[in-house]
Amino acid sequence: METALQLVAFNIPYPPDYGGIIDIFYKVKALSECGVSVFLHCFEYDRPKATELEKYCAKVFYYSRKSGIRYLLSTKPYIVVTRDNSQLLNNLSLNRSPILFEGLHTCLYLENPMLSKHLRLVRTHNVEHEYYLNLARSEQNLFKKIFFRAESCKLKRYEKVIKKASQLLCISPNDNFYFDHLYGHSLFIPAFHPFNEIKSVEGKGKYILFHGNLSVSENIQAVDYLIKNVFSKIKQDVIIAGKNPSERLIQKIKQYPNIQLISNPENEQMEGIIQNAHICLISTFQDTGLKLKLLASLFSGRFCIANGPMIHKTGLEHLCHQADTPEEIISLINLLFDQDFTSEEIEMRKLILEDAFSNHRNAMKIIRLIEEGQKL
Repeated sequence: METALQLVAFNIPYPPDYGGIIDIFYKVKALSECGVSVFLHCFEYDRPKATELEKYCAKVFYYSRKSGIRYLLSTKPYIVVTRDNSQLLNNLSLNRSPILFEGLHTCLYLENPMLSKHLRLVRTHNVEHEYYLNLARSEQNLFKKIFFRAESCKLKRYEKVIKKASQLLCISPNDNFYFDHLYGHSLFIPAFHPFNEIKSVEGKGKYILFHGNLSVSENIQAVDYLIKNVFSKIKQDVIIAGKNPSERLIQKIKQYPNIQLISNPENEQMEGIIQNAHICLISTFQDTGLKLKLLASLFSGRFCIANGPMIHKTGLEHLCHQADTPEEIISLINLLFDQDFTSEEIEMRKLILEDAFSNHRNAMKIIRLIEEGQKL
């Protein structure tokens, strides 16, 4: 019997150039390669329609997302209520295949009676109310700070809707513990990603690398902290690479001769930047989800220094060097810069990452859930 799946994405998952979208795109690709007919439903608002998706999907549906101040007044979260679309509900109900809702963003119809006989899976990308609360704490713009805090409160109340899911697919062990404790029926399925094999290179690199989306407040907070407390106090060369840096960050980096900024690198260029680094320094102040930049660094880079919130309960702790204070980070940098990255380190990564984080293996877990659910 052919396996089919309806997947509801919160955005158009192409190009795969940021966190949750990377997970969705490579999940769709992996499921397709395993023989699943994927019916993709996605919201169109800040990215163009993508013909590339037709390579991996039986059909792609696009829906407009609402916007405006009146949706801020809803008791439901803004990220949920603005994805209210009756055509989506109608299309989902006409197709009896199981449904995978990507993120709490897309769960408006999870408890709708028209879908009560469907197998309904929910992919949790974060503990969303914690994520938005942390955004509020790190945001400098007052309006955005108020919005993020209000959204966090709404998301915390709304989260209980996922009780209606047949199964939760959690992106990290830490999130899995949280959701399973509150709601049960959860399963850890790691982030899907673009890496098929370890591409890390032995020997020494030339610089320390921080990479990420530089327009996201979480990353802005981290890079500001590292420039002030670490990068400005060391002699090693540093590269900061990522999307859409602000003019303020550009001017700040110009003050330090050992720091270079690479704005908006293409995917292949970014992989090369990671491969040629000696150390990938990955810090966050948000202990939520799994940061795909951590996977990118481990699949392609050499040494990784990360703080506790970045690697806590990810299953990747022993592949990284943990440092939580500027003094610890600087000490580790000085220690590791005198060391070669070895073949033994690469083999350990192959053993862990090419097994537990195999896209094929994790796609098969979803397929087995679908097949078992359809027997009930």
